[in-house]
Amino acid sequence: MELLYRPGRTLPDAELERLVAELREVAASCFDPIPQYQCLAGTRAALSDKIITLARRPGGDLAGFCSAVILPVARVGDVLHLGLTCVRPDARSGRLTTRLTSKLVITYFLRHHGLRRVWCSNVACVLSSLGNVALNFDRVYPSPFGPAAPSAEHLRIAHAIDAHYRREIHIDPAAVFDPQAFVFRRSVPGSVFQKDARDSRFFHRDRALNDYYRRLMCFEDGDEVVQVGCVDAASLLAFLRRRLPFGSRRRVAARRTAGSAAGG
Repeated sequence: MELLYRPGRTLPDAELERLVAELREVAASCFDPIPQYQCLAGTRAALSDKIITLARRPGGDLAGFCSAVILPVARVGDVLHLGLTCVRPDARSGRLTTRLTSKLVITYFLRHHGLRRVWCSNVACVLSSLGNVALNFDRVYPSPFGPAAPSAEHLRIAHAIDAHYRREIHIDPAAVFDPQAFVFRRSVPGSVFQKDARDSRFFHRDRALNDYYRRLMCFEDGDEVVQVGCVDAASLLAFLRRRLPFGSRRRVAARRTAGSAAGG
């Protein structure tokens, strides 16, 4: 596992070209055609606001990557947008997607954020992605385990994405942000990111989470959910103590129990 912090600012031209070629080779196993955005755009500018984790096989070949974007948001600070994860089909066992994301978030938190709370965002229609963020980050909205209503920070981040960062996140310019549902309506219609609501390859293992996020979106229209959550020192300690994916599944279980007792 390897982490690159803003590689567009530091890598020499030849190394940057090799990196982009590797990223695009892995992406070709996941998308047809390869989307020309995020780290796959390949320019130095496109790689200057990215944090990328790489997973290599023993021989050095790239098996997968996770690329996040740093989004400055007024009155919040830098927000870590979870962005783009690609893993070769023959390397998708062993929870590699979760390991790539955990490595990225933990390293960014420890090395570059001074243990201050890190706000994170995710825009997706993939139910497994939405479910993992709901389970493994704190204060996630919308989530069955998070706050009942968005905070001021949730709203500022979502509105900043809407107003300033559509191109970086590949949100259609004509999409409409629905602040009640935290959904971009018609965000990716007809693109490689649009998913079929019946395609179980993209389901989360928790059926209740699938049902929760499915109710927010219209897959046929290409809708995507906006999730906003955070990571803090307590989340990190829980991870290190229990060696679980990011966050505390015990806390999640307690939230579920409390919700059931309250009739939720």
